[in-house]
Amino acid sequence: MARYKPQDHNSLLLPVVLSEQIVPGSFAFALNYLVDHELDLKPMDAQFKNDEVGASAYDPRVMLKIVLLAYSQGLISSRTIEQACQRNVQFIAISGDSQPSHTHIAKFVANLSTQIKPLFSQVLMTCDAQGLIGRDMFAIDGVKLPSNASKERSGTHEELRHRADRLDKAADKIMALHQAQDRGGADDALEPKRQARIEALRKEAARTREFLASKPQRKNRKGQELKTNVTDSESAKMATNKGVIQGYAAQAAVDSSHQIIVAADVIGSGSEQAMLLPMIEQSEPYREAHTLITADAGYHSNANVQHLKDHNIPALIADNQMRSRDERFESKPSTSKSPTRCKTSRPQVSPSRPNASDPKTSASTMTTLPLARPARLMTSPGSIHTTATGLQYQTYTAKAADCNACKLSSLCLKGTLKPNDGRGRQVPALNQAPRPQRTHAPGHRFPKGRQLYSQRIGTVEPVFGNIRHNKRLTRLNHRGRTKVNTQWNLYCMVHNIEKLAKTDLGQRNPR
Repeated sequence: MARYKPQDHNSLLLPVVLSEQIVPGSFAFALNYLVDHELDLKPMDAQFKNDEVGASAYDPRVMLKIVLLAYSQGLISSRTIEQACQRNVQFIAISGDSQPSHTHIAKFVANLSTQIKPLFSQVLMTCDAQGLIGRDMFAIDGVKLPSNASKERSGTHEELRHRADRLDKAADKIMALHQAQDRGGADDALEPKRQARIEALRKEAARTREFLASKPQRKNRKGQELKTNVTDSESAKMATNKGVIQGYAAQAAVDSSHQIIVAADVIGSGSEQAMLLPMIEQSEPYREAHTLITADAGYHSNANVQHLKDHNIPALIADNQMRSRDERFESKPSTSKSPTRCKTSRPQVSPSRPNASDPKTSASTMTTLPLARPARLMTSPGSIHTTATGLQYQTYTAKAADCNACKLSSLCLKGTLKPNDGRGRQVPALNQAPRPQRTHAPGHRFPKGRQLYSQRIGTVEPVFGNIRHNKRLTRLNHRGRTKVNTQWNLYCMVHNIEKLAKTDLGQRNPR
């Protein structure tokens, strides 16, 4: 019979040197050195006044190390971080066996909102000292993250008021059903469950009405009312490729050299146009005159473009027609899919019927349309519109009776406009001369700008992939823009410290 060496599963005391558990070259080593020797955390000490009286507090340097190390390993919950401080030798080593409770950890993160921007700036200064910020191009983009709020509690004030009424009606219906069963001689087996359900419905309705009485309506820049959420009033409903979420749009400006995040912020809105200028302003300390700003079509607006022009800021920002102007996509169908079904859709324009909003459409193309009916039948004047490039055009509409009487209406009326549907043909015509077209050969328009803009997605998207998938930030577990912004900045700091761990700072010996 085979013989094996004995195994002992009883207690065994092993000597553990905590300082040797933080290995040079690792994230923990770079974090430990950065907090102890590079960051100025004296403002955090000012919040404690227990020099002579009061209980001792956890060192904010230790708490910062614990939170950042936990975020780097995908630990988000404060209870999970508490367990790691009790069982994980790396957490025990970096915290000096402090073992803070989950309440202390959650409170530390919640109270860090006033100090998060100075901390983020100090980490950036260290990255700059290590030569990690190239200042050639900053790519700005956003990622939509669910918040700690239910989208079922979202709506306008009128919708929320209607929801509160429906909750009261549901509670009344349960109560009426219970009373009817009592009169019929039924037993009271479901009384506790029904009572709890009634109380929950009453409480939710009262909470909704209290919210409506205390919170004003949210409105956009046009004065239209926006949907608000009872749980987190600063979050918003957002459409993503996986459906509609209730959350925030986390923003980041990333340097193209080593993918260092130079600016970070959040916004509780699906529209990101208002965040372009604040992100550029936050990156001002590290931006130079030649630094190129790149952003996708979500940040394009006439006001933003005008501001960049007035302040001489070089930028490449896509608009909604960029793909249609690209010759590389002329023979390829669009692969974009709308995450939600729109109530109305714009009719597709036939190639023989140019669209005035298309910047490629010239004046001759718009005024010499191959009309099947005489031009004298077109009514005038029509509505005046402005294209995305600032050109004004006027629409000429024919009468439906003239179109129906025309023998060639089947050749002229195509797409969504059919004969005998009560509508006539519309023809756009420019009211002013178009802007001079560039004479580059097809496929070679603005080759330098196209090459630079193509670097945007490879600069910013890997950063979001690292934070969302490697660091497992799939949901924000705080409420309110201030606390959510704190959590997002902490994750951006983790990303930057990972870059520092690969430099000589992650190999230094402070001795």
